Amino acid sequence: MEINVLTGVVLDACIKIHTAIGPGCFERVYEETLYYELINRDVYVERQVLMDISYEKLVIQDAYRMDLLAEKNLIIEIKSIERLAPVHFKQVMTYLKLSGLKNGLLLNFNVEWMKEGFHRVFNNEGV
Repeated sequence: MEINVLTGVVLDACIKIHTAIGPGCFERVYEETLYYELINRDVYVERQVLMDISYEKLVIQDAYRMDLLAEKNLIIEIKSIERLAPVHFKQVMTYLKLSGLKNGLLLNFNVEWMKEGFHRVFNNEGV
């Protein structure tokens, strides 16, 4: 699925979830409902994807855990917090760099309107 189409599908699902559930739930609730919505929209999606990190000759297994990976092409990190901080964007960027992927979404469901909590993150290194 083309990345802009996929991103649109995710945004539409997030708006549906946010309208039905609203803000204030645990991240796990939004992760499970978004996973459910994407599967029902015929999007291939994986949950809690573990990633290794290498440091010199050391490999640390399962050092990171992505919330969702859609179509093996889009990393989705879910938050339900009062305000996103720069470190949350850096977290997604780290996942992108480690995975070699270029597109990520940082979603914060603890907002009045879901469009305020929807952020695209791009890894342009090596492009």
